[in-house]
Amino acid sequence: MDVDCRVKMAAAGPSESEEPHQSAARTRAACHSGWKCGAALLAVALCVAGVLCFTLHKGAQEQSHSLEIDGLTRNLRQISSSGRAAIHLEGVSNNLLNSSVQWKTQVDQYHSSGGLRLEGNEVVVPTTGLYFVYSQASFAVSCKAEDHKRAELVHLTYMVDRWSDSYPGYMTILHSGRTVCQQAPPGGVEARAKGMWLSAVYVGAVFHLNAEDRLRTVVDKKLLPSVVNGSGKTFFGVFAL
Repeated sequence: MDVDCRVKMAAAGPSESEEPHQSAARTRAACHSGWKCGAALLAVALCVAGVLCFTLHKGAQEQSHSLEIDGLTRNLRQISSSGRAAIHLEGVSNNLLNSSVQWKTQVDQYHSSGGLRLEGNEVVVPTTGLYFVYSQASFAVSCKAEDHKRAELVHLTYMVDRWSDSYPGYMTILHSGRTVCQQAPPGGVEARAKGMWLSAVYVGAVFHLNAEDRLRTVVDKKLLPSVVNGSGKTFFGVFAL
């Protein structure tokens, strides 16, 4: 055992014939090589961590959206079992309509109970009381500009109107909007905005509504072709409190 230890120690240290400056150079080279290896390992570790973070974040977003849809379905079922009036509709774009999406029944998340009904693409209130009114429209807007031009800003607006015997005509009770598409700097190909800009406009609030009041949604005609169809993207609902 003593012999093995002495041999290893001798092999690890400088030889008697080696000059001091040669030993120092070899030591510096070994240290430099070690730093390079350490830096490479650190870079690999950071890349792996970045990929993991991106994957986890994307998975969390998808799970969050799924939970929102599941939660909405559960809430509608609870409202239905309680006997309260409620309705939830999904919307699709329709070229025959000039100012609103078409609200559909008998689709994935559709629900109606307690007398709230869809009539003439409007929700009709059955009895006087407090109601929560909500709606969302999702848009896919092209932000691509032509050469030597700026990408124009697009203003998305969305409204819910109320018709009632208490006042003539329709009155806007919910209104929201946002601006999408960033302006591209002047120039050639590099200056053009690329791809589609996806955005949603949501409105919701509590109102005292009268029996036979009617509620409708309003979208700018030029934005109707940009409405995104699909479960959880464009919807309209009312429920009694």
